[in-house]
Amino acid sequence: MAQTIHELPPEDRPREKLIARGAAALSDSELIAILLRTGMQGANAIDVARQLLEKFGSLSGLARCSAKELAAIKGVGPAKAVQLAAAFGLGARLAKETVTQAPLDQPEAVYRMLAPEMRALRQESLRVLLLDASCRLIRMEEVSLGTAGESMAHPREIFRPALVYSASAVIVAHNHPSGDPKPSEADYRFTRRLQEAAQLLQIPLFDHLIIGAPGRNGGLGYTSFREARLLS
Repeated sequence: MAQTIHELPPEDRPREKLIARGAAALSDSELIAILLRTGMQGANAIDVARQLLEKFGSLSGLARCSAKELAAIKGVGPAKAVQLAAAFGLGARLAKETVTQAPLDQPEAVYRMLAPEMRALRQESLRVLLLDASCRLIRMEEVSLGTAGESMAHPREIFRPALVYSASAVIVAHNHPSGDPKPSEADYRFTRRLQEAAQLLQIPLFDHLIIGAPGRNGGLGYTSFREARLLS
């Protein structure tokens, strides 16, 4: 029989540890346990949290689940599922908020803004970031959302918002749900079409970013066509 949280030494209880040492001192499972609050028969909240991480492979894998999917998992239920989904949603928004005021002139900055949300998607999402003359974000729009492996849109859908909001340049970004940010042949063809449209409209295509998972592609979680000198 697993120990309950209250049976653990005070220094090992997630809430007390967070208060004493801060969130950075806690493991992913301990942080999730605080959101779960209680466990189930034979497993305390930390055990349930570990089981969730094992089931979905990682924190980002768990974040992909909807509240409805989480609620169906034994030991979670509707109330805990909503709390988990809300926490993941706030984390994604916080990550975006911290970088939206800085110039998006480096692919890493774009990745930091988009990755927390886009890495959690199970479908490909294609987004256009509209930039002012200082490379600061004016607006971001989702152009398409498709099944895994296909989200490419016509260039006119990409550049229409740029014309409406008088953008000085655009960055296009889409995710690979597989986690591998390596460009496909379709990605190369799509980028060439975007370049042709950008030259015609005289709205620079600053970059095309593919969002994946860290640890791939030489340690990066993204591929930047600009950084790889694939944009002319």
